[in-house]
Amino acid sequence: MNAEPQQSYHYHVMRRAIDLIDGAEGPLPLNDLARDMNMSPAHFQRLFTQWVGVSPKRYQQYLALGQAKALLAERFTTLETAHELGLSGSGRLHDLFLRWEAMSPGEFARRGEGLTVYWGWFDSPFGLALVMATEKGICGVGFASETGEEAAMEDMISRWPNARFVEDPMMLRPWALAAFGANGQEREIAPLYLIGAPFQIKVWEALLQVPSGQVTTYSEIAQAIGKPRAVRAVGTAVGRNPISFLIPCHRALRKSGELGGYHWGLPVKRAILAWESARAEAG
Repeated sequence: MNAEPQQSYHYHVMRRAIDLIDGAEGPLPLNDLARDMNMSPAHFQRLFTQWVGVSPKRYQQYLALGQAKALLAERFTTLETAHELGLSGSGRLHDLFLRWEAMSPGEFARRGEGLTVYWGWFDSPFGLALVMATEKGICGVGFASETGEEAAMEDMISRWPNARFVEDPMMLRPWALAAFGANGQEREIAPLYLIGAPFQIKVWEALLQVPSGQVTTYSEIAQAIGKPRAVRAVGTAVGRNPISFLIPCHRALRKSGELGGYHWGLPVKRAILAWESARAEAG
């Protein structure tokens, strides 16, 4: 991404810091983190707090092993209530993605035939991100920090094998910047274009009702779409969500409070949940 040097630098610092925190066996002292970032403790603390909204110490608390259970206990969202109260419009991400549409079932059955998908690599708070879009909006987001770039690309292309893929990061750049909140563009619209089977799209619509900083369960999603016994199918649809982070599949947890799986790796899921929790608390 041809982002401004300072913004790109901040992304890289965040990505490296998250990798270090997530890979550590216990909490990392501020001095150690700052040294690894080649910064003074004061500068790193200031940059980290400015970007995330809380201190590195507080952020690490969100990455503790009990994070998912704590989120489920404290930040559980009943989707029916969220919808009735209009909570789906209260989070930053939901302010971004008020405009979205879904591909018709007939178009989906053609597996991308006649569709042009533009793609590019961008820095994100959670490592290198592959963003894909049609002219109507973002249709895919994948993360390469755990899988690697080649595997992430193959994964996304396999979803629409008959489409024509064109590398064009400059076309995607405004949407990518808005999606990841870069350069103060949180209020820009990054439209979404949902490409999936009708059942999958129902599940993804339900996920869009979960406010940033909140979580829900697979069984709650099944109830919300009128299929209370389809918990396993819901889990599969959540896992096949092509627009990671923006359609917040990371906010779906098991009823037991466990994180469950995540297509792009559990470290990425934990980092996203921690990032959203910290910003929600700071806001």
